[in-house]
Amino acid sequence: MKRPMLLPLVPLYAAGLALRELRLSHGWEPIRRLRYPVISIGNLSTGGSGKTPLVIALARLLSQRGFHVDVLSRGYGRRSAVPLRVDLNGSADQFGDEPLLIAREAGVQVYVAPDRYDAGVLAEADAGQNEQPLVHILDDGFQHRQLHRDIDILLVSRKDWDDHLLPAGNLREALRATLRANVLAIPTDDPNFEAELRSWGWTGSIWRLHRRMETPQVPGPVVAFCGIARPEQFFAGLEAAGVKIAGRLAFRDHFSYRTADLNDLIDLATLPGRGVCALITTEKDLIRLGPLVSILPQDLPILTAHLTTEIESESAALEWLVARLAMGCSHAYL
Repeated sequence: MKRPMLLPLVPLYAAGLALRELRLSHGWEPIRRLRYPVISIGNLSTGGSGKTPLVIALARLLSQRGFHVDVLSRGYGRRSAVPLRVDLNGSADQFGDEPLLIAREAGVQVYVAPDRYDAGVLAEADAGQNEQPLVHILDDGFQHRQLHRDIDILLVSRKDWDDHLLPAGNLREALRATLRANVLAIPTDDPNFEAELRSWGWTGSIWRLHRRMETPQVPGPVVAFCGIARPEQFFAGLEAAGVKIAGRLAFRDHFSYRTADLNDLIDLATLPGRGVCALITTEKDLIRLGPLVSILPQDLPILTAHLTTEIESESAALEWLVARLAMGCSHAYL
């Protein structure tokens, strides 16, 4: 969402970015390096670009290729600042919703800490003398530049190219920051975007991403709700899949649910004449709900839509990635 009334404040934000760039380039803000290579997955805008499904997909691909993969995450929303390894049976309060989802879906170890270097140190200590080559995936890492990364994968979309810097728009950095990346990952549903990026001056690799929403089969209308950055995409995806939405509620991103919120959803679902048969939400929201789901009546199940990402020409993308790791990071495996 653009906020044109805040355009006069954009130069102040840009000045802050320039100052940080100066600090990084002069070594005033130190950049620390882990022993093993780091692949960063990030974006330019705030929230909702599909980073988590890509992290999961890439972690699976590299694991299948024989790498020992872990994921380093900030753990947004967790109450502790202590570096921790994510426990699959833990809660969003302990680890954050996205790290828990990644750990459960990708089948790899996930580590959380405000400073991702600390998470990486813990991960490397846990790995010990593992015979498999170790690779860290840095979740939402494009702006976390105090940790050295060997490969930067940046998700971009046409919305980024038409947006403003914060606070008038949603861009955390200007478009020229794109040039720091090694790979641009773009959606397949915009066939002309790749050519426009090339015309703009991008000469590096481009991955095209197929994003899918797998929706459960329901016999009637549902109440849909979510607390994510772009709720309209979630609701539109459900409707495109043929789900009839009788009511919808959008909460703020990473919303912490309370009993009152569940009661509001129950009230909305049980309004006379709607015939609602279920609640439907995202997997991250279900994690944040935790034990609260126990207060739902038995005849009002809660279902989730599953988001997946596939890389077009997956084998070629993986070969490029492995070759890049072998070329630039072989020192880590000596």
